[in-house]
Amino acid sequence: MNPTLLVLTLTILHAPVATEIDDADVIRLVARSRAETAADSGTFEVRETAVRWNSGETAIIVCDMWDAHHCLNAVRRVTELAPRMNQVLESARSRGVLIVHAPSSCMEPYNDHPARKRAQAAPRAANLPKDIGDWCRQIPSEEKGKYPIDQTDGGEDDDPAEHKSWHERLAAMGRNPKSPWKTQVDVLKIHDEDAISDSGVEIWNLLEQRGIQNVILLGVHTNMCVLGRPFGLRQMAKNGKKVVLMRDMTDTMYNPERAPFVSHFRGTDLIVEHIEKYVCPTITSDQLVGGAAFTFEGDVRPRVVLAISEDEYKTNETLPKFAVEVLETQLGLRATVLQADSNNGHVIPGLAAALEQADLLFVSIRRRALPADDLAAVRSYLASGRPLVAIRTASHAFDARGKGPAGHAEWPTFDPDVLGGNYKGHHGDGPKTKVATSTASAKQPILAGVETPFESSGSLYKVSPLASSATPLLVGSIPGQPAEPVAWTNKFGKSRVFYTSLGHSDDFRNPQFVRLLGNAVSWALENARSTSRTAAGN
Repeated sequence: MNPTLLVLTLTILHAPVATEIDDADVIRLVARSRAETAADSGTFEVRETAVRWNSGETAIIVCDMWDAHHCLNAVRRVTELAPRMNQVLESARSRGVLIVHAPSSCMEPYNDHPARKRAQAAPRAANLPKDIGDWCRQIPSEEKGKYPIDQTDGGEDDDPAEHKSWHERLAAMGRNPKSPWKTQVDVLKIHDEDAISDSGVEIWNLLEQRGIQNVILLGVHTNMCVLGRPFGLRQMAKNGKKVVLMRDMTDTMYNPERAPFVSHFRGTDLIVEHIEKYVCPTITSDQLVGGAAFTFEGDVRPRVVLAISEDEYKTNETLPKFAVEVLETQLGLRATVLQADSNNGHVIPGLAAALEQADLLFVSIRRRALPADDLAAVRSYLASGRPLVAIRTASHAFDARGKGPAGHAEWPTFDPDVLGGNYKGHHGDGPKTKVATSTASAKQPILAGVETPFESSGSLYKVSPLASSATPLLVGSIPGQPAEPVAWTNKFGKSRVFYTSLGHSDDFRNPQFVRLLGNAVSWALENARSTSRTAAGN
């Protein structure tokens, strides 16, 4: 684990409220990017920016979602991607967003379609970029970085025997096995009010005709066409459009047998990170259609669901950064961050649905009464034997002291029942807590590489005595008071549980604390995949 990545502070930026836009016409997005912490430092911090876009000034460009491909695995992934993508298009279209279908080299079947004629009829824009008709292989900002994957073999990841058989089938169908596409995949419905074009010139003209400054790119393949086409991310970014990639509605052409020798899906993540650093921000499809972000069935990396709803310690800022930089980048996991509703902290949208697919639940919640169905989903998740990691105020996560909304439910004994704790308040703010290793747990794997003692700015929680099933790992002390456990493990049925009363915003600047949390997630997930998938019916 590289400690230089762990001391950065997540910056949440909020766009100014555009009061002249009616709320019904606003698309609210959270755009993720990465900024270098200092010139030539080589380290980046994650930034999430709240974006409000006028739907009438926004377009979605669907890149090369073809009906066939020379790579059979690419066909399979497009087939899996398309139904969710069509939901995105339907939702955006209903809100007044222009949908541009761009299946390159497939214009002839659409010659008489109103959507094709619409793109052709757009007048020449006064600001037409001189090279908007060309493929773009790099923009100046990318010169500062190293391209993250080797795609010199074309990115084919088929089994050789399957690949040979697939090409024989394509030839028998009268298609060129090297370029078998004829149309866009028919799962994506094209409406008369849409546009169809594979021309950078036509698409630019159409965007300018309609006063469109905001562009969402989705489709395939991120490392090739989505980035490089005349209507792709690079051309849109360098020519001044506010462009984002919908990062869960895309795929790469990457062969895991080439550098950096990671899974296909991790290869996609690396390209997304490159884009966020040097080209443009990214968003996810759930921001338009709800639920959780899309993931491919073949992406078997464990999924961590982070449920966040507390107002004391800024974990709405620190945990998304931890999720990206530690869980995803360093540990190779998938992370789904669920934030509380901004108008009602007792509601965490998408929680029940996300828990169905979760391999680990990470809780940072304070005194919330969840909707009854959501709390039932938490109970069901734990009853299935899947693991839990919880921090700071999670000791009183579901104890709203009877102040929850009607129809919501509480679990006031969650701390002793599940965490094995005995929370009864905390000492006052002021003295720093000195954190040391429990003498009985020095060799516990969660403490591997965690250097103690260290200090925490958070007030020391009163939690003694722990349940007999709990094993203390770290203890905290302040002058004049008894020492208290500040991190421990427990068992709840078959679920592995880790809890720490640490988690003050300053703790996330301490590489020892961040390492502790990363280790805890790894420990909790050991042997958890088969249990979680069986329990979830998958």
